[in-house]
Amino acid sequence: MAIKVLPKIYLERSSSLLYSYLVVLPLFLLYELLIYMGQPSDQQVRITVDIWLKSLINLTGFDVLTATFLLVLTMGVVILIMERKRLKNVHLSTFLWMHVESIVYAIILAAGVGFVIQGLFGLLQADAGVATLSIVDQFALSLGAGLYEELFFRVILVGLLFFFLKALFSKEWMAALIAAVIGALIFSAVHYIGNMGDLFTWHSFVFRALAGLVLNGLYVLRGFGIAATTHAWYDVIVLLIL
Repeated sequence: MAIKVLPKIYLERSSSLLYSYLVVLPLFLLYELLIYMGQPSDQQVRITVDIWLKSLINLTGFDVLTATFLLVLTMGVVILIMERKRLKNVHLSTFLWMHVESIVYAIILAAGVGFVIQGLFGLLQADAGVATLSIVDQFALSLGAGLYEELFFRVILVGLLFFFLKALFSKEWMAALIAAVIGALIFSAVHYIGNMGDLFTWHSFVFRALAGLVLNGLYVLRGFGIAATTHAWYDVIVLLIL
């Protein structure tokens, strides 16, 4: 009976707010550390969504880095209070299995979406827009993408789209589907914005849009932590292979 129950317990734990926060916290810390180590100047290359966030913080007059850490800490305190019952029985092995699960999804994502793109365009994958950066910077951006892009595009953007679209459609699944598609298209389009944006090609745009759809589904089915670590591991795997 224990063998049958454990997977269900794992699925419930790994999709919770507490485990999601704790599994992505190292991504945030490593991202900030590597960005600072690799680019110790004011002209730092960061994830687009991170730049948006820090630009908003900068308008308040607070120190950007300090305010960012305080924001993450505050979120953590709120989540720990909400999930305080889970704190009595935190399983470190769950975090290991979350990464294992995410690596499997990342490989499936790369192979599956890459196969579709190859069939449509005769190309295997999207263009790499950060190839000119150092390996430390590329690794940092891989981690940051998993955190910031999943937080914004999956949790905030798709969540808001679904909230407003529910008023237009009588069936929630229709609102959810349209929100997922629109969110995936915006997710893809953002990669071509800014000085470090990629050169637009249809195959890279469709690749990212399909990947966004997969990550949307993963977020709904498995939670933010798994979606974020899958995104991060996918970028790291692509970085290592290419």
